[in-house]
Amino acid sequence: MPFATSPAPSALRFDEPVRSLMRPKGSPVWSIAPESTVYQAIEMMSDRKVGALVVLSGSDLAGIISERDYARKVILRGRSSHETQVREIMSTPVLYVRPEQTVDECMHLMTSRRIRHLPVLEGDAVVSMLSIGDLVNWIVQSQGQTIHHLTNYIAGSYPV
Repeated sequence: MPFATSPAPSALRFDEPVRSLMRPKGSPVWSIAPESTVYQAIEMMSDRKVGALVVLSGSDLAGIISERDYARKVILRGRSSHETQVREIMSTPVLYVRPEQTVDECMHLMTSRRIRHLPVLEGDAVVSMLSIGDLVNWIVQSQGQTIHHLTNYIAGSYPV
């Protein structure tokens, strides 16, 4: 006679909207103007403990500058960070996601395009910046919750 079982808790879901990663983050989006020097950008990244900044021209998204841009486009080319403007090395066009897009879409975009930072736009406004670390933390946290639910399910304390 087959066992009668309750459905197991759901597995890790990557169809959740990116919005669910934004809520716990809650930090401001750091930005810099295209006319600023690369030195100012690197100094801001260091002070804020972030690896990238969105580049805003007024309120318009003009580009993104990362530590990787600095290493590849300034240091390796023997340029001066005090004399080089952000606009000269920023990455453009900017890849971005919308809050309603899925975590899976975000992960696919970041891995397939080999980028580590991804702005989140609502309309034309930058409302968040996601890093590959944010995605990894979300996965680890989600797996921890799944393990907890499965442990309770196996122990018989999972709600029916």
